[in-house]
Amino acid sequence: MVLSRVALGFLGLFFTAGALLLMFLALLGGARNSNPLDRIYWLQAATGNIPGAPELSRWTYWQLCAVNDKGHNECGTSYPDYPFDPPSHRNFGTTVNVPEEFIGTNHYFLTSRFMFPFHIIALFFATCSLFTGFLALCTRIGNWVSAFSAYLALTFQTITTCLMTAVYVQGRNNFNRNGQTARLGVKAFAFMWTSVALLFLSCVIYCMGGAVGRKDGGYSGREQRRRGFFNSRRQGSLRSNKETAP
Repeated sequence: MVLSRVALGFLGLFFTAGALLLMFLALLGGARNSNPLDRIYWLQAATGNIPGAPELSRWTYWQLCAVNDKGHNECGTSYPDYPFDPPSHRNFGTTVNVPEEFIGTNHYFLTSRFMFPFHIIALFFATCSLFTGFLALCTRIGNWVSAFSAYLALTFQTITTCLMTAVYVQGRNNFNRNGQTARLGVKAFAFMWTSVALLFLSCVIYCMGGAVGRKDGGYSGREQRRRGFFNSRRQGSLRSNKETAP
């Protein structure tokens, strides 16, 4: 039983650590022009016909980046929670050759801006689950606390990933319909969806670890002790009655 709990706790820790690594990579993609962060992005589009835009544009959490001759991000100053809003001054600052679906709407701006805070919240709870996971190696309560933290992380990470998928798939389709070749960032999407799967697995495994050994043995033992106590008194009473009987 103890070995089972340790094995499940270790497995939950492993999946949680893997999810955290992928979440951090997705979060920091584009923050620096260094490998591997300069290969992670949400969306790439051919924007050479938009005034002032680079030939290829990539959107990340931190900046709208150009692409160098090696196919890596070439980003400028980083700004957290950078929005996906092509016609606004935050991106291209023009509506010329920008797909009309982006014009006159706040949908893409708001959806992309909500991703960042939800991602941070998911990271916080995933980190809590990782640390409490060490308690899960030896205690049931550690498993339940880790499972609860992993569940909260899973909830917010799922929201973030769904928002990401919705806004950038729509953006890709808008650019493609406008004759501007666009594609999704495979690495970023793989990191995000894989982290959702890993958090789900860690949540399930921690719950299994909490359930290990959850039998009525402890209660039955107390009940047996109660019966033993009263039985001993009864036996003592019978003996005294026999001794006093004529």
